[in-house]
Amino acid sequence: MKFWFRLALISSCVWSAWAQPATPAQATPPATTDKATVPQSALDAALFYQVLLGELNVRSGSPGSGFSILLDAARRTRDPALFQRAVDLALQSRSGESALQAAQAWKSAIPGATEANRYILQILLALNRVDEAGQALSVSIRELPEAEQNAAIASVPRVFARVQDKKTAADTVEKALAAALKQSSTAAAAWTTVGRMRREAGQLALAVEATRQGRAADSSAPGPLILALSLVSAAPAEMTPLLSQAMQGEVQPELRLGYARHLIGLPQQDEALRQLVRLNAEHPAFADGWLVHGLLLQETGQLTQAEQKLRKHVELAQASRDKEAQTGLAEALMALAQMAQRQGQLPQAEQWLAQVPPDADPIKLASRRAGLLSQQGRMEEARQVLTQIKTTNAEQATRKTLAQSMWMRDNKRWEEAHTLLKQALNAQPQNTDLMSEMAMVSEKLKRFDEMESVLRELMKLKPEDPHAFNALGYSLADRNLRLDEARQLITQALKLAPDDAYIQDSLGWVAFRQGQHAEALKILQAAYKARPDAEIAAHLGEVLWVMGQRQQAGAVWREGLLLKADNDTLVETLKRFQFKP
Repeated sequence: MKFWFRLALISSCVWSAWAQPATPAQATPPATTDKATVPQSALDAALFYQVLLGELNVRSGSPGSGFSILLDAARRTRDPALFQRAVDLALQSRSGESALQAAQAWKSAIPGATEANRYILQILLALNRVDEAGQALSVSIRELPEAEQNAAIASVPRVFARVQDKKTAADTVEKALAAALKQSSTAAAAWTTVGRMRREAGQLALAVEATRQGRAADSSAPGPLILALSLVSAAPAEMTPLLSQAMQGEVQPELRLGYARHLIGLPQQDEALRQLVRLNAEHPAFADGWLVHGLLLQETGQLTQAEQKLRKHVELAQASRDKEAQTGLAEALMALAQMAQRQGQLPQAEQWLAQVPPDADPIKLASRRAGLLSQQGRMEEARQVLTQIKTTNAEQATRKTLAQSMWMRDNKRWEEAHTLLKQALNAQPQNTDLMSEMAMVSEKLKRFDEMESVLRELMKLKPEDPHAFNALGYSLADRNLRLDEARQLITQALKLAPDDAYIQDSLGWVAFRQGQHAEALKILQAAYKARPDAEIAAHLGEVLWVMGQRQQAGAVWREGLLLKADNDTLVETLKRFQFKP
């Protein structure tokens, strides 16, 4: 960022990061109708004309002269407004040194002027004088009322965000906050800020230690726990016990929800559900808790309970005018519509969709409406709903294409999907989302060479993404081909995503194909427990059946039908074994 642009930012919005407005050196009594109590201006005639002359110089194109005249007037009157005007003029003239001179003069004339401190800090950072900015920060924090210090400390990472050398910035801030780190009322906030700065500098061990120090300073402070949540993926061994212990007590609802989301991602659905049950009980008016709880229950096939939770979210969100609540409302309503549709309650599904707010994601909403119309046999109407989606940028256009292709794939219109994707890939040949969808469509068309070519290209473009490795490995295993290579691919996918139940399912399936039934059973049982899914149920049931455990196989298959009765793999498996539920 250019130096003058940094200065312009200071002039326009620098103080939004700080919690409190400027405090004048002397409070001005409120105006009244009693003329005898109206305060006299500090400007005499000479100073009035001096200020006027300064402003005229600015307007006539001589901001430097205007700055000098107004700064002199500010010094004479000790008027905070004049000092601020002088600083602003220097910033508008892109003169950082002059702006710093004016701010320092302001601080010298009115030692208690906290606004001057803030200007000095920001100007020093714009001038890349980080060490001096640290000194200014220390003064600024120390001179604030104690009740305002934690808010100011929490804003420090934003203030220092433009410093390019993140390690220097972190060192400077920790040094500047030395006194706050030792003070009981500010230690938790200060350690949280230090931890955030260390995290941004890539100093993971120091960030972890700062989190521990903040938690030890005040176990009730939310800051260290928020920091811990941001670090837990990178440092699970250190942060997981800290978070687990904290969640045994009372925490803010947002924190418990964040922890539950983390558990869902692992995935540890059972523990996530326990956290969400507690969240709903302790904070029944917290709408997001009901939403996440309902969506997780839906994903795990507990549809009756999921509907109850989502209905509660809808009730709370519809009573709220908060914009974020409306986003959650749309998601809940579409989930309710999907569940009603799967249960054949099509009028109820239409009622849920009719309540979706008008500013909801148009592509998600159109996909849900198209699915409902398709189930009613109104295929052309469904196609039109997707075709008529209006997009405003390339990202939305890609999402529209994907939504159309997925609808075509679900309705076995694979050639149409292939043609659509080929056109889109001609325009964006390395769009990995389109490539992934093309691989799935090619597999449905049994164009396995094309599918493999696309997947191998995806592996090159996204070597850290497990899905292409898993998709090719599973396809080979499912076709009982090149099983050693299939296992290698799936193993590589598991290294990239060790907790992914679908990849574990692939590993179990290739083990079954290789005749390792006991290993396959163990892997598939763990995968199905982690994520109940119709396709995993199909595989687990087949292994059980082949191993002679037919009663258990039937039970698993019936559960799979409840999860998704039209799953192609499950339907084909039941047909092959002539199993009648």
